[in-house]
Amino acid sequence: MPIQPNAQHQYNVTQADLPLSCPMPDMYLWNSHPRVYLPIESSGWAKCSYCGAEYTLVRGEAPAARTAAA
Repeated sequence: MPIQPNAQHQYNVTQADLPLSCPMPDMYLWNSHPRVYLPIESSGWAKCSYCGAEYTLVRGEAPAARTAAA
């Protein structure tokens, strides 16, 4: 089931989520901004210019470990 986009402002992502887009593929699109791709591979951090969501790349975790940061 898709999750609500832009509901949180910090997300942890893994290599399995790359290439990283905001909103992410498992988020609803009908009530969000256009999908944009964020460069996160080199710095390990990215911020969406539309909604301000921040993404942190967690290296070395299992693909299913993507969580929203508190």
